[in-house]
Amino acid sequence: MRIDVLTLFPDVFDNLNSFSIIKKAISSNKVVIKTHNLREFADNSRKVDDYPYGGFPGMVIKIEPIDRCIEQLKEINNYDEIIYLTPDGDLLNQKTANHFSTLQNIIIICGHYKGIDHRVREHLVTKEISIGEFVVSGGELPAAVLCDSIIRLLPGIIGDESSALSDTFQDNLLSAPIYTRPENYKGMKVPKVLLSGNDKEIQKWNDEKSIERTKLLRPNLFDND
Repeated sequence: MRIDVLTLFPDVFDNLNSFSIIKKAISSNKVVIKTHNLREFADNSRKVDDYPYGGFPGMVIKIEPIDRCIEQLKEINNYDEIIYLTPDGDLLNQKTANHFSTLQNIIIICGHYKGIDHRVREHLVTKEISIGEFVVSGGELPAAVLCDSIIRLLPGIIGDESSALSDTFQDNLLSAPIYTRPENYKGMKVPKVLLSGNDKEIQKWNDEKSIERTKLLRPNLFDND
């Protein structure tokens, strides 16, 4: 899988690429992440932003550097999706992450300031994604979240691949509680059924607790297919 990230702050991704699951994916050639500094696609002044028409406050990233960068990338690769991170996009969920993990090449555009020229969204972007109903300073951190949610699902990345299948939201349910050693810590005990070795009873307990927690904490998930 190849992920190309268009950003004004490529240094943000240096650390992202050097730890945990993402580092493992890159080292094993499961994924390639390339960052592209939009200033390198601006005019000679390297100016990437300008004032919005209409007299509104703030600054907007211009269409030219984004379009030039995408055109150059498309000369080399075919892209399944061109994704823009924006608070008013479709809320990222596990189903979407699962879908993205099956693709070969994607572009992620990180906005900044007041955002990007809307013509990019109208004519170049194929999918708009939000990580929540709030605003952050730029698209780099949401892009990092998106990358991690995708890459951890690639085959061979997680040691026990069945672990990803039991993650919260995979089946529109929250995960059941999980415990590890010691069995008893200051009187706080692990449920006996988990120590029983009875796989059938353990699975029944797990399913019941998963449904119970979902009804209590996220009942809206039962409305989603």
